[in-house]
Amino acid sequence: MFKLDEAKLQAVLKQLHQAIYNHERWHNDLIRTIICQQPHDHHDMAKDAHRRCRFGQWYYNDVPTEVRDHQAFLAIRTEHKHMHQLATQLLATAATKAAIAPHDYDAFANALDRLRLEIQTLSREIEESLYNHDPLTGALNRIGMLTSLRALHELVKRQVQQCCIAIMDLDHFKVINDSYGHAVGDKVLSASVRYLMDHLRPYDKVFRYGGEEFLISLPSTDLKAGHTMIERIREELGKPPLAFHGSKPIPLTVSFGLAMLDPEVNVEETIRRADKALYAAKSAGRNCSRKWDAVNSTPLA
Repeated sequence: MFKLDEAKLQAVLKQLHQAIYNHERWHNDLIRTIICQQPHDHHDMAKDAHRRCRFGQWYYNDVPTEVRDHQAFLAIRTEHKHMHQLATQLLATAATKAAIAPHDYDAFANALDRLRLEIQTLSREIEESLYNHDPLTGALNRIGMLTSLRALHELVKRQVQQCCIAIMDLDHFKVINDSYGHAVGDKVLSASVRYLMDHLRPYDKVFRYGGEEFLISLPSTDLKAGHTMIERIREELGKPPLAFHGSKPIPLTVSFGLAMLDPEVNVEETIRRADKALYAAKSAGRNCSRKWDAVNSTPLA
């Protein structure tokens, strides 16, 4: 997940596509130089050739910090530098008019393939952030929710891992909208979900389930650990305030319902269980969480 608004992420994707085009042109020129035995570009023989190509100029200079720190972006660095080192070796051999050994060319070609795979991965992840996420909150949209949960459910059925899910609801959100207006309500919604995602693990997922309700998947987590994690987030969320009306802080609390993905029932039933646990949390006065006890078919504190 990239912590950038839609306009900035669109700009990054456009720049990436231009950088990919520049990389393709660089590669075509390199092959032409070697095959046609033409003079090489002196930038390609420099120790920092990976910084001098137009792709490298974009990669090292023009990328927002929010993208620069992302794992998919970082993975490109090593492959790009290594590919340029191998390209320099090919050009050095070609300059002597000697034949390039097949294993040297294969090493370059393999490094090129690995680099392009990393670039494609970054591009896909940016596109996923743009097109598969709720634009207001940054949470995943509902379209892929069941698909993701069913994939986790298959792992549960095969006893590969456990998985806890939780549904979060912002308490008295209608009152916030009615009292301060929908623009402020949107800020509260966005800030609370951002806080939630910032305090989950990288592989946990947050989906916008509907309105002010969000579904969270917690892979490799049992009910006790999931409840501990959710309670920590619930107690800290809103301290300090996430949104203000003028200089006045807007109070915010949230309620949660939790349930385990059960190998004996389908995903939809697990969601219903979490929803019933959430209803129990609301009935208990809100600003709390409740767990679904599958043995006794009842919510528990």
